[in-house]
Amino acid sequence: MSERGSNLFGEVRRMARTSGAVGGIAARIAGERVFGIKTDQARHAEDLKSLLGGLKGPMMKVAQFLSTVPDALPPEYAKQLAELQSNAPPMGWPFVRRRMAGELGADWESKFKSFTREAVAAASLGQVHRAVLPDGRDVAVKLQYPDMPSVIEADLRQVKMAMAVYKRMDNAIIQDDIYVELSERFREELDYQREAAQMRLYRQMLADVPNVNVPEPIEGYTTTRLLTMSWLKGQGFRSWMEGNPSQEQRNALATALFRAWYIPFYRYGVIHGDPHLGNYQVSEVGGLNLLDYGCIRVFPAQFVGGVLELYKAVQESNESRARHAYDIWGFKGITDEQVEVLNEWARFLYKPLIEDRVRPIQEGQGTEFGREVAQKVHAGLQRTGGVRPPREFVLMDRSAIGLGAVFLRLGAELNWCRLFQETVAGFDQAALAARQQEALNIAGVPEAK
Repeated sequence: MSERGSNLFGEVRRMARTSGAVGGIAARIAGERVFGIKTDQARHAEDLKSLLGGLKGPMMKVAQFLSTVPDALPPEYAKQLAELQSNAPPMGWPFVRRRMAGELGADWESKFKSFTREAVAAASLGQVHRAVLPDGRDVAVKLQYPDMPSVIEADLRQVKMAMAVYKRMDNAIIQDDIYVELSERFREELDYQREAAQMRLYRQMLADVPNVNVPEPIEGYTTTRLLTMSWLKGQGFRSWMEGNPSQEQRNALATALFRAWYIPFYRYGVIHGDPHLGNYQVSEVGGLNLLDYGCIRVFPAQFVGGVLELYKAVQESNESRARHAYDIWGFKGITDEQVEVLNEWARFLYKPLIEDRVRPIQEGQGTEFGREVAQKVHAGLQRTGGVRPPREFVLMDRSAIGLGAVFLRLGAELNWCRLFQETVAGFDQAALAARQQEALNIAGVPEAK
């Protein structure tokens, strides 16, 4: 069978497995919200988690994404999907041998001093093995699962179908550009050479940031479907939290997380679009090991300036300045009423960065970060006819909400305002553009669409 035929068969098989789940979840949410039909959401959510937890690919990543976006799904679904940790069963040794031989040659085992047969981690697009190079360096070797291009395309069709169903029953968010953005980022994640370049980029951007560790990609051991990087010692977030870290330790980790995400953004126009718990560890000294670099977004310097413009608009309660900021972001044709609705969300996100005091990231609300505010904003957007978020909004909002949820779970109490001011000090749009281009060139990051 030709490669094209194999990929087509893989797509059909994938769609057959997931279409019932996607169609079912859409129908149940539609019945609940449009017709008032009550269903056993907790049971259905557990079933969906069981199915997605055994899948590899973007369907899992979309589920994780939706679980962190307030009001995107009913609470029962969000709770179950938030627990997904990309722990799909790993592929066995026959696959490992084939993949390694295909990428490094038939004599691949001679290029390692040792190589674990069992995977030490299984993620959405690949699994990780621990190995030792001939010179004694410990490395992590990430192997992409078979047929992932066909898996990506099949899952993206399912995502598009689910979005179309949701759009017919809910007009608050016009999702066309969101789908385009997610599609392009998912396809980029298939290229491990791109991820290696993005890892080099982060090593540059975070070189002088304390308590943040970035692995080094290993030349000669990395291809489009194989990524070898230096091994970082650490433990998962959940197991670290089970050790009851002190308030000081939790604050230190929150500080490292904040800097790891926002120093690259405000100084280079780059953001890590996936703050999922499986993408980092807590280092041996309580710092941050940032492990995965597949989902990275590079923004024009003007967009970063627009984010700061919105911050100043909220700080000054200046609606005309806010409208100008939304225009820079790419929100087109929004009404004055919609500006005020969007400002509800902006005030929620920026409030901790404006108040010059030690505080938790969220005060006086429920245990889910932003859900109550999101429900109010959602209702306001429905009432006013809906908005079309620009592509750039997707990963920016994903990072803010995802990190906020982690800060809330940590119980971190920091002066977020001073941390933010330290991060944006000396911001200059032209300097950022020049710095960004130089860093991208040095790291060898391919141009994104």
